Order: sequence, then structure tokens, then C-alpha cells
Amino acid sequence: MHVQFFGAAQRVTGSMHLVQCGPHRVLLDCGLFQGKRSEAYDINRKLPFPAAQIDAVILSHAHVDHSGNLPSLVRQGFRGRIYATSATRELASTLLFDSAKLQQNDLRFVNKRRRENKEPEFHSLYGSEDVVKTIRAFRVRDYEESFEVMPGLTATFFNSGHMLGAASIRLSWAETKQTLVFSGDIGRYQDPMLCAPQVVPDANYVIMEATYGDRLHSDEVDAEGQLFELCQNVWKNRGTILIPAFSIGRTQHVVYLLNKLAESNRLPPFKVFVDSPMAVDATEIYRSHVECFNEQFLQSILQEDDRDPLGFRDLYYVRSAEQSKAINGMKEPLIIISASGMMEGGRILHHLKQRIDDPKTTILFSGYQAEHTLGRRILQGAEFAKIFGVEYPLYCQTMRLDSVSGHADQSELLRWINAVRDAGQLKQIALTHCELEPAQTLRQEMETQGLPPVMIPARGDVMNMEP
Repeated sequence: MHVQFFGAAQRVTGSMHLVQCGPHRVLLDCGLFQGKRSEAYDINRKLPFPAAQIDAVILSHAHVDHSGNLPSLVRQGFRGRIYATSATRELASTLLFDSAKLQQNDLRFVNKRRRENKEPEFHSLYGSEDVVKTIRAFRVRDYEESFEVMPGLTATFFNSGHMLGAASIRLSWAETKQTLVFSGDIGRYQDPMLCAPQVVPDANYVIMEATYGDRLHSDEVDAEGQLFELCQNVWKNRGTILIPAFSIGRTQHVVYLLNKLAESNRLPPFKVFVDSPMAVDATEIYRSHVECFNEQFLQSILQEDDRDPLGFRDLYYVRSAEQSKAINGMKEPLIIISASGMMEGGRILHHLKQRIDDPKTTILFSGYQAEHTLGRRILQGAEFAKIFGVEYPLYCQTMRLDSVSGHADQSELLRWINAVRDAGQLKQIALTHCELEPAQTLRQEMETQGLPPVMIPARGDVMNMEP
């Protein structure tokens, strides 16, 4: 039994790990790599193995960097089953259709510029017909329900607390009696909406995310206070707050924070727009999965007059392109929450283009910005932003709201892995879903605490699991 790392190895995006147990080949996640457009195009299109040789996929959660390349796998010959929790299947269905549509829309702009420069055109990775085939391959399993993936190979989902339906995965191989745990993305222990990460028992080997292995988040009270102060200042200046946010998870978290301000009469009378069809659909899915919510969020549902912590007066969920375009004609103070979260595509780019020269606009980052993405460049102080192939001078203000991250910080990662160690016989840990520096920092902390050997695999590296 061994695992080979093909994605999110010394990088954050493109989660993809291939587990081989005897003749069986099982893929943990099949995510889109996000970064430089030309590099991402090549990595996402060229799978590092024959798709037809993969027997099954086990999906940790629906975010595009974990699920977004599943239709490419299907398109190139995969005919097995894709296992996921119920909420993950619903969210992934919405996300993958949106991903196919976004590719087509964005490529129209990009290829127009490439034709003008006499450069080869890009083609979409997959279409809606590939998404349909992908969704048909899903098989839903509950948390803590063991199921046979292949003969002799058993899997179990445990709640990872990262987003609705997110799971850590435990694989047990009967032939060698070895157990592999894939953390997926680990959430916060004090998340305002979701249950805390579960302890995964009986682990021998662990693939563990380390996105924020070198950082401590501020607490949720600070996030609410920061957002309140920003809203007050922008309202006084009659400005706009642009919030690039992942449609699944981060959007709902930000809306919940704004809802808390609105319920306590601390939110100025902004018009607030959630401008993302996928976020609209995802929010409806959130409302139907109360089993994933913690007691605090359930109490909010019971105590609020409208029984809706994801809705308040002057909050508008936008689906149509016509409604989205109309927002850009508004002159009053606005809050616009839109995808994509790393500003690599989607409606957020149209809103940024409209307001990029306005110093009264603040771009509020609420999630991780991967290397080489537009979001990362802006956050690092870029003076220009390239939007649909054209560079514009950037005069907007920027702000980061770290505490609303869906990823555990260093202390929470250590808390999770120590609990896993205490509940099993841990032999080795592989740190993924991280850049090299955070991984090295976290490894040093792990060594200090006497944890088993830690590797930081590069793309293509292998972790052997000895009996």
C-alpha cells in the first residue's frame, strides 16, 4: 500500500493523491490547480495517470480545488464511483456546472485577446455533458459509516469542520492491516456555524493539510469588530466594499457575520448583494443540512425573528447577468460579495473593473489567495491588475479578514494531529495543501512535540505504508 502525491504538494490548490492497494487504484480528491493561467491550463488538462486505470474516487469536500477536475477525469475515461457525503454531492453538483460555464465565459474574453496577439487559443477542460456523467457516478455515504470501496479496502468519513459536508477520510486495507487517514481540509474548532473537526481513530499514516501551518488566526469576535469598523468607515465615505469569496463556505460565513451586525442594528443601511448564482444555490443547500451546524448556529435559527441567519433586510441574492450588470450602475454605498474567491474569474472581475480606479472602494479578502492568482497579487500591493487580458491601475484599498478562514491555524492543526496520534498508532505524516514555508514551520513544531516523522512531499513523491 502506498500513496503518490500529484496535487496540493508544496502548493495549496489541485488536491489529488493516488492510493494503490494491491491491484486497486483509488484517488483522494481530483481538484483544479489554480495559479498562472498557462500553467494551470496544462496541469489541469494533462492528468498524471490514465483516467481509465482509476477504480474509484473518494472526495473530501466540494471546493473546486478538491472536486473541480472530476469531469476531466470522467471525460478522459474514468468509469468508477465517486464517494462523498450527501452535502458534498449536492454542493459539488452546483459547483461543477458553474465551473463548466465559467470556463466558457472566461475563455471568450481570454481567447479574443489571444487571437489579437496571434497566440494559440485555450479550450475548456470540460462541458456540462461531462458534469452530468460525473454527477451520475456519485455515491453518498454518511459520516462514520464504513463502506467497501474495493474488495479489502474500507473507507469511513469523519466530519472535518471545514465546510458543509467536508470530511476527513480513513482508509483501511485488510491485507496489510494498515490505515491511512486523509485529513481533507481541517476547519476551525470555534467556527460560528459548523461542528468542530472530529477525531479520526486508528491512524497509522496521515496525509494532512498545512495551509496555515505558520500562522495563528484572530478570533471571531475580532472579525465581527473589524467588519463593523470597516462598514462604518466605508459608509461615511459613501464607498463600496468588494468581497471576493468562494461561493461555497466563505460566502455563507461572511453573510452570517453581516447578519449578526444587522440583527444588532450595527450594520449601516448598505444594500448588500451576493452576486453569484452558485452562491445562491449553495446557500439554499446550506439551509437544508442542519445536521452539519453547531449549537450556536442552530440557536440563531431558533431565536431570530426571521429564522434565517443567512438573510436580512437589504440583502439581495443575485442570479441573472442583467441583475449583476445593474449593480454596477448603482451610485449609493454597496457591499458586493462575489466569486471567484481568488479573483481568477467570475463576476467579481466585472465589479473590480468597474471600481478599480475608485479609492473609496475597499477589497476585503476573506479567504486564502493562492500564489500567482490575481487576489494574491492585489493583497501583496500590486499597483496594476490584469482583468480579461487588460492591465488597469489599481487605486482601491485592501483589507484582510483572516479570522473568517475555514482552515485551521497552526494551533488547531497541532490539536488535530495530536488527537489523531492519541487515538491510534501513528507512524508517519505527510503535509500537503500548503506552500513550503508554512509546511516547514509546522514540521518543526511537530518535531518539538515528539510527533512521528513528517515529510513534505513534492509532486510525484511517494509515501510507502509498511505493515
